[in-house]
Amino acid sequence: MTTTASSSTTTAKILGHPLNAWYVAAWDHEVTRTPMSRRIANRPVALYRTEEGKAVALADSCWHRLAPLSLGKTVGKDGIQCPYHGIVYNSAGRCVSMPAQETINPSATVPSFPVIERYRFIWIWMGDPTQADPALVPDMGQMDSDEWAGDGQTIHAECNYQLILDNLMDLTHEEFVHSSSIGQEELSESEFITTREGNRVTVTRWMLDIDAPPFWRKNMRDKFPGFEGKVDRWQIIHFEAPSTIRIDVGVAKAGTGAPEGDRSQGVNGYVMNTITPETDRSSHYFWAFMRNYRLESQLITTQLRDGVHGVFGEDERMLKAQQEAIDANPDYEFYNLNIDSGGMWVRRILESMLEAEDRLHTSA
Repeated sequence: MTTTASSSTTTAKILGHPLNAWYVAAWDHEVTRTPMSRRIANRPVALYRTEEGKAVALADSCWHRLAPLSLGKTVGKDGIQCPYHGIVYNSAGRCVSMPAQETINPSATVPSFPVIERYRFIWIWMGDPTQADPALVPDMGQMDSDEWAGDGQTIHAECNYQLILDNLMDLTHEEFVHSSSIGQEELSESEFITTREGNRVTVTRWMLDIDAPPFWRKNMRDKFPGFEGKVDRWQIIHFEAPSTIRIDVGVAKAGTGAPEGDRSQGVNGYVMNTITPETDRSSHYFWAFMRNYRLESQLITTQLRDGVHGVFGEDERMLKAQQEAIDANPDYEFYNLNIDSGGMWVRRILESMLEAEDRLHTSA
């Protein structure tokens, strides 16, 4: 379904975050037998692994005096001990041991959150646990596919998660924010198509017979040494609610059939992004760059990760400045251009999810 959006529509700056959804809590390698804390959707969570290696997520506050469990230690097969008075909870959040007494108060529990380990991430469900359907975990299949190689990092972004989604759904900003690496004027000159199917949005843009920007010229030469000439470039943005965006990107030698599906004369990557609200004004931004060529080269993996890190650093500075401007102008509304059609659909999807939870509100 192809959709369009009015350029005159205004929309609230910041939306709340749905709770009945899967968010990434951490990279899989971050969660170990040593407890760690991460604030997710305004709530501190203690993360650790059982002796068998299963990831656990509990509210990071002891039932007794609210001491952070993440400052404690793991005990037994699946327990965690409060660092203040030694109360022990199992992986379901139920107290199994209290100091100086044999009778355990039946109310001695802490909330336990459903978790799933998939695509190199630990996913967490902060809402109604009875609705935590594993089938709703967003697709990030390139992350652990044998046909793709790559690496990523985490950005602690000092802005609301929705601003990051807006940024990723409209890539014309690359012409201005990333002019030295991936930006070029054809980005804002080219046409694009926006479609929506359920809780997914796709924005497709092709730029034909153009010069490759520095980032993509280097990648073409990694695969085709000495490459010169024009390229066909593509950006296909795939959003899946609530906050995962995979961007199919690449260039191929101009006129070799890439728009029709033959990408053999080019280089193809996926920019993998999933954003987890930390607070109303900060986010955990997990990203990776995956490629399907020269899979054996750790050098290329590292160069691509570091190169994308530099590009995202430019985004990070802009988003922080944007959040500060929003805070300084609490009565100002955003205005939309045609290039915002993808982001507008994302906001509508999030609004519908929040309405279903009876939690629709906007923040200044």
